[in-house]
Amino acid sequence: MKRLFDFFLASFGILLFIPLGLLFSLWIKCEDGGPVFYVQERWGKGGKAFKAYKFRTMIPGADKKWGLRPAVQNDFRVTGVGRLLRATAMDELPQLFNIWRGDMSFVGPRALAVKELTASFPGFYERHEVHPGLTGPAQIYAPRDASLEEKFRYDLEYIQNRNFWRDVGLILLSVWITFMRRWESREKKI
Repeated sequence: MKRLFDFFLASFGILLFIPLGLLFSLWIKCEDGGPVFYVQERWGKGGKAFKAYKFRTMIPGADKKWGLRPAVQNDFRVTGVGRLLRATAMDELPQLFNIWRGDMSFVGPRALAVKELTASFPGFYERHEVHPGLTGPAQIYAPRDASLEEKFRYDLEYIQNRNFWRDVGLILLSVWITFMRRWESREKKI
């Protein structure tokens, strides 16, 4: 049932957001001439890697110049359009295609970069028993600067207690955070 829900909701989201996606693509391209998309290899279900797609929010080549590290508030690497996209999580819109293809789900543990995490990390295999999600309890409830261990606790609790209605609630909370433009400015738990 979850896969069917993800497929139909992703299909609806893709159709709904095509005009917005085209606008963001044009804005990103016009701002600095760099690529529109950021593609990164991430861990998926069963520890299988897949390519995750996002709208690019940092200056071209930021990972190569400064290494793979999370953005901080007022990060000099983030572009003008990138600030808006990150605050509203609209940079994640291309991941609707990852959900549609079955690489991801709407709700689950965050898909972490292959270069960011190894299989030796405690909780790795348990966390990858389900598809990674566009949103999840760790993204919503954990402070932005929480350690991987703390985020993993949220993920493992979700995996053990997941159900359809909880997923619906987490999706609605995520939509609210998006409309409030609070993804980048969350200092405390919601």
